[in-house]
Amino acid sequence: MTAQQQHLPPVLSTGTDYEALAERFRPIFARIQAGALEREQSRSLPFEQVKWLKEAGFGAVRIPVEFGGAGASLPQLLHLLIELAEADSNLPQALRGHFAFVEDRLNAHASSPQDVWFKRFVDGDLVGNAWTEIGAVKLGQVITRVSRQGEQWVANGTKYYSTGSIFADWIDLYAQRDDNGADVIAAVNVHQPGVKQSDDWDGFGQRTTGSGTSVFENAVVEAENLIDFSTRFKYQTAFYQLVLLAVQTGAGRAAVQDFSEHVRQRTRVFSTGNASEVSQDVQVQQVIGKASAQVYAAEATTLRAASASQRAYERRFGQDTEAEHTANILAELESAQAQVVVADLTLRATSDLFNALGASATSTGKALDRHWRNARTAASHNPLIYKERIIGDWEINGTEPPYVWQIGGGSKQR
Repeated sequence: MTAQQQHLPPVLSTGTDYEALAERFRPIFARIQAGALEREQSRSLPFEQVKWLKEAGFGAVRIPVEFGGAGASLPQLLHLLIELAEADSNLPQALRGHFAFVEDRLNAHASSPQDVWFKRFVDGDLVGNAWTEIGAVKLGQVITRVSRQGEQWVANGTKYYSTGSIFADWIDLYAQRDDNGADVIAAVNVHQPGVKQSDDWDGFGQRTTGSGTSVFENAVVEAENLIDFSTRFKYQTAFYQLVLLAVQTGAGRAAVQDFSEHVRQRTRVFSTGNASEVSQDVQVQQVIGKASAQVYAAEATTLRAASASQRAYERRFGQDTEAEHTANILAELESAQAQVVVADLTLRATSDLFNALGASATSTGKALDRHWRNARTAASHNPLIYKERIIGDWEINGTEPPYVWQIGGGSKQR
């Protein structure tokens, strides 16, 4: 950074020409979609497809133009992720940890230059995540440790649900410092012997997100890559939820597309139907039309919620702390409201679409059920029953929503 740049106010990513941006990636999305069914059936991880996105600069779309990125706003990023999810809903979720870390560095740029990380993103580096610990872990407990070993810092621990990390160059690791007990984010370079990853996610949906176990055994962490967790961007839980909403919406769009194609191709009709061709049957058209409208509403809701997080991002760079605080509350609440609605819309659409076809639609060869399975899996990540309560508590009592939540053993844990 030059001396002149140091005296300029930080640049923000507030948006660009969306159609021009999307046209850069749509040919890649089409190539990704072409092999999505085969990857689902063989459970093949999309290493090559992630590479295509990486080389095209997809991971840097939120980086300001002045640093070599596309300067996309959050709604524009979510719009892109919906289009990508329509091609293969596994990929946006695999990249969720990356874009969350990017968002954190964008927010950090308000108080300190992020030239090094911005350059890494523009050069194609991807970041995975490793936050969740399972087994004998009490609620709120962090077993993974970062400690001093000679002249360097090292990380030790095991994480599960490490979505996308198997494709990444870095891992956003949630840990605790041994010396002072502070919670930190350790940005760990995966290209070292101390990091071992497994694709052992056994869910019935989102089967090729590259999720599973990450083991850290004296994995080296550079001192400058130890980040105090208290400085993490405040609307992070809203952001994580937004990506899941994009996954569900894209799965819904893919379902409408696939079922419409099967209706067009279907030659067998029921004697109880309304036309000699299924594509001309008014009740079948109604099924497709309703699902299309449900997915349309899910997309509109997701993008509306993304606008609230964009405002929180922009308020981070202002001088009004109260306005920033309010923006963070609304980002969390709107993502929760969207979660409740989008889950209902996409799950109904991806299930009811089977009414447009006969029993042959359940063929494993067609794998049409993958759209419901993928949407159901994404909708299960953060229990929406608790989000409904949190929204209600805000509406009735003005109770501020939590910005960070954890999972672990309860009082009956043995």
